[in-house]
Amino acid sequence: MRPAIARIWRGRTRTADADAYARYLYDAGIKPLEETALAVELFREDGPEETEFVTISYWESIEAMARFAGKNPRRIHHLARDPEFLVAMPEGVQILRIVASAGRFDADRGTAEPTGPRAG
Repeated sequence: MRPAIARIWRGRTRTADADAYARYLYDAGIKPLEETALAVELFREDGPEETEFVTISYWESIEAMARFAGKNPRRIHHLARDPEFLVAMPEGVQILRIVASAGRFDADRGTAEPTGPRAG
C-alpha cells in the first residue's frame, strides 16, 4: 500500500539528555507507530546545547491516521515522560499530503515506492 500522508512531530531535549530520550522515544513512541503506520522514521540532530528529534510516520489516508491519533490527528499524544525530557512541549504535528516520492515502498523496511506526481 502506498503512503499518501506524512505526519511529522518535532521535539527538542537538552543534548545531555538526548541518548536517554532517544531510547525512551523509541520504546514508548516509535514501537506503537510501527504496529499501525505504514512506516515510521526517527531523525536526530545534535547541537551544542539542544538535540532535535523528528518523527515521520506514513499513512494511507487521514482516516487511517485518525484511527491511531484520534478524531483530531493534529493533536499530540504526549508520552508520559515527555515533560521530564523535552525543553518545550510541542503543541501540534504537521500533516503533509505526499505528492511525489522515489524508491520502492516496503512497509517492513520503511522505504517509499515510486509514485510520481499525485493528483488532488
